[in-house]
Amino acid sequence: MIWSVWQPSQKQPWDVKRVKHLLRRSGFSPDWKTIQAGLSNGVEKTIDQVLDFGPQDESTQQFESLAKTIGEAAVGADSADRLRAWWIFRMIMTPKPLEERLTLLWHNHFATSNHKVNSVAAMYEQNLHLRTHCLGKFSDLLRSVVKTPAMMIWLDASTNRKEHPNENLGRELLELFTLGEGNYNERDVTEAARSLTGWTVTTQKVHVEPAYHDPGKKTILGTTHSFNGDGLLDFLVKQPATARRIAWRLCQMFFGEQIVDEPAMKALADGLLAHDLDLKWAVETILRSELFFSDANIRSRIASPVEYVIGAIRCLEMNKHPPSTFFLAAQLRHLGQDLFHPPSVFGWPEGRAWIDTRSVLARTQFAEQLVEGQFHQSKTPLDVSILPKQYGLANSRKQTQAFFADLIGNEVDSASVAKAETNANDEDTMLRQMIAKAISSIDNQII
Repeated sequence: MIWSVWQPSQKQPWDVKRVKHLLRRSGFSPDWKTIQAGLSNGVEKTIDQVLDFGPQDESTQQFESLAKTIGEAAVGADSADRLRAWWIFRMIMTPKPLEERLTLLWHNHFATSNHKVNSVAAMYEQNLHLRTHCLGKFSDLLRSVVKTPAMMIWLDASTNRKEHPNENLGRELLELFTLGEGNYNERDVTEAARSLTGWTVTTQKVHVEPAYHDPGKKTILGTTHSFNGDGLLDFLVKQPATARRIAWRLCQMFFGEQIVDEPAMKALADGLLAHDLDLKWAVETILRSELFFSDANIRSRIASPVEYVIGAIRCLEMNKHPPSTFFLAAQLRHLGQDLFHPPSVFGWPEGRAWIDTRSVLARTQFAEQLVEGQFHQSKTPLDVSILPKQYGLANSRKQTQAFFADLIGNEVDSASVAKAETNANDEDTMLRQMIAKAISSIDNQII
């Protein structure tokens, strides 16, 4: 079977390489303790823990309480900068990395920008909806997000009246959120817009105004019915093309380019359709699969700026004393991924689009500034001795180098070592320069 469950073997063991592969793709680059726990627990238990969004323990409750306080303060201050900082805080500190990665994935799928919405409260609310439904049924996610004030404002839904249907929401609903390009025609767009007439937003609340709705018959994808907005959503989530698009979107996150061929994509889409577009079923199927753990898929996907920045911080355990999330938000903007401000309705590009000469230089500068403490208010450089000593793995400089090479997953070439030794005034500075080189190496940007 195409999506057969992967089992460790002598040729493909459950080793550090595959532990890090699982944790990077399903979250962010892991710290040493998490890597070792995964290695010890085995693949099945580790995946169970990745997927566990169940009852919260005390530490998770404390995190969620603090995150809520920070988020509501951003809304109260009507500060877009504070809202970005809030989400970065969540990604750095979360005990459930998959939840934040999926929230980011759906933020890109339902791309909505505060440049037009111009409401911190609306963007915050939409983000909460994305997170709540990120691993549930896609029908619940679609209905929840499409009906947020942010989406209504973003796609001019309030101007969609029966006398003059506005096609913005209907078009994006078909092209981007469900069916995908090529699976509908212009009449379907017009009829979808008619179905959505009457949806409006006033005082940050979405409601249906019956006087504005067109109750007549509409023909969509060859089916004639008196569709209203909810009926349209119910109809679209049952279409095979929607399952195919959701399968593609998930594979975009968990696989490198050209890893998933057409038969595999079709099988995943068929499974999604059979499971009522259950996102948890799909994600679990992917994470347990032979294809996910194949040699071809490991180190095959270029990290986005968010994955790169948050991964470096979590990997080095800087989340214990995190950098300024305001500084990090500015860095992400500089690197091309400004949270809550995707560049268009199509979201951010993926894959090779993230890497060019400018972005490589910017990522290198970020790594150098990170280890030198430039994103902390105190400007205190990274203490390179703490982590390896904490795990009893640093009795010499060579052991410290080896620890960070194993942790980050990339060995620095001898020329870079010699350059660092020449330029550094002391051993700690030299080691920080080496760590920065490892973080920013091209190999480490391919996760």
